[in-house]
Amino acid sequence: MILGISGPNGAGKGEVVAYLAARSFYPLSLSDVIRDELRARGLEETRERMIETGRALRAAGGVGVLAERLAAALLPDRNYVIDSIRHPAEVDALRRAAGTFRLLWVDAGPKTRLARIRSRGRTGDPATLSELEAFEARELGSSDPTAQQLSAVRDLADFVLHNNGTLADLHDATQRILERSLHFERPGWDEYFMSIARVVASRSNCVKRKVGAVIARDRRIISTGYNGTPRGVRNCNEGGCPRCNEFAHGGTRLDECLCSHGEENAITQAAYHGVSVRGGAIYTTFCPCLMCTKMIINAGLEEVVYNAEYPLAETSISLLREAGVKVRKVAIA
Repeated sequence: MILGISGPNGAGKGEVVAYLAARSFYPLSLSDVIRDELRARGLEETRERMIETGRALRAAGGVGVLAERLAAALLPDRNYVIDSIRHPAEVDALRRAAGTFRLLWVDAGPKTRLARIRSRGRTGDPATLSELEAFEARELGSSDPTAQQLSAVRDLADFVLHNNGTLADLHDATQRILERSLHFERPGWDEYFMSIARVVASRSNCVKRKVGAVIARDRRIISTGYNGTPRGVRNCNEGGCPRCNEFAHGGTRLDECLCSHGEENAITQAAYHGVSVRGGAIYTTFCPCLMCTKMIINAGLEEVVYNAEYPLAETSISLLREAGVKVRKVAIA
């Protein structure tokens, strides 16, 4: 769950972030990207410099650059609360990158906000309503596309939280929004197992092609395998396979290839550890070759799910279907 927080000065955004941070959300701020830039330039942080540097970064890297930089570091197994969203392009970037993203606009009346701003006692903060209005005019909108566009951000909000009451009222309202945001997408079983197969493929030591395979039964992984030279033999990427190391033309010199295939290794690893694969499904990043197809059939696997075509796979698919093995291609990016 990714919650974005935006709103005018003194609305209570920091209190919402603190409430969520105490409930296992990891707090991040787009302003931190600007602060990192100021530190890199050896400049002291001031509000004016933050505004101008943010504008300069958007001019150089695109209007969504702050969110794009931050989104690149988000991990899929964590909940985040992201503060200081000040441009609609940042909202768009976070919606694209963060999956289940909700934008919360926190607001309060100008007199209430001014009282809170005064209580903070920060140097340079407005001291009167007229100063507050003038100060915020630059943030609400501008003909410059790289400038802050808070009014446009407000229009994109999924939730609006009016914070004119007590801190307890704010917490209650935040909790209600949390409860309305619990519906998030999980990967389906095909995407789940194929994604794991891709991670398995990253362990391959083959220099020509990396292939990973996962065998699952009753939605439980019972074996994995990736292509490479056999156990105890020099790795392919260390010169262990003459065919791969000479990058032979596809389909040629197969009698010289010393690498075992990912599907082959998944099946033999199960046998090595005494685990039956009968009745299971094998998820593989490439459609199996003919040799692996015969092993799949004789091992009693009932389904083959693959992601990418293999150049010599037509005979394999035909044989699998003749043997009564289900074959499916899943297009997972």
